[in-house]
Amino acid sequence: MLQINLTDRIALVTGATGYLGRVMVRKLAECGADIAVHYHANATKADALVNTVKALGRRGLAVQGDVGNREEVLALHNMVAAELGAPDIVVTNAVQQINPWQTVLEESVEDYESQFRTCVLQNVLFAQTFVPAMQKKGWGRFIAINTECTMQCNPTQSAYISGKGGQDRLLRVLAREVGPDGITVNQIAPGWTVTDRYRDDHGNVEDPSPAYTDALPLRKRTTDEDIANAVCFLASDLAAAITGRYLPVCSGDVMPRI
Repeated sequence: MLQINLTDRIALVTGATGYLGRVMVRKLAECGADIAVHYHANATKADALVNTVKALGRRGLAVQGDVGNREEVLALHNMVAAELGAPDIVVTNAVQQINPWQTVLEESVEDYESQFRTCVLQNVLFAQTFVPAMQKKGWGRFIAINTECTMQCNPTQSAYISGKGGQDRLLRVLAREVGPDGITVNQIAPGWTVTDRYRDDHGNVEDPSPAYTDALPLRKRTTDEDIANAVCFLASDLAAAITGRYLPVCSGDVMPRI
């Protein structure tokens, strides 16, 4: 039986205290990885996640920093390297939230700047900081979280997907540049995903948006577990021949075409 085995691998997840990040941390630890749990402000949740990792028999470390700031990324790199070692797997999941989304004519310049910093610059800085150690090992996994919205281009999505679209082009180039070093670079694109936020808000309500669900080819909402499972797969040797991919995990809501 094929199994995802990340034993003795070290993973770093940015935005790990978020609704998707916390499930990624748990799943990666269940697969055997030691985890650096990055957070921006929620230290309490980060510490709880580290305890979860340790309860699974793996090493865990909470690290704080602004993912769009070079000095802070370098500082958290030094902390991770000193406590856990150089990460084999980097998952760039953090993003600055925009609320509410606005039309192009109404969206603030600051929102476009925040998306550039946390989508494009985050991936530039984490690649420049963490990929060199992967190159020395001849093995690495760089996994970024994108969104199905990048393909949809719907009204009010412009700030969000301008950052995610730039991220996509950046990481396709990175995949070609570091592929010869045994490093894969991929993106996962969630759709409207069921997370603990949804469960907390809606309790036992099976689906408060049946029209959306009924339009999905799979007729079911994607869950946080689905996203985390895809992260673990791309982080494993089972995905050794997959790189440069934008992988929608959204129950078929968007389908890249050839």
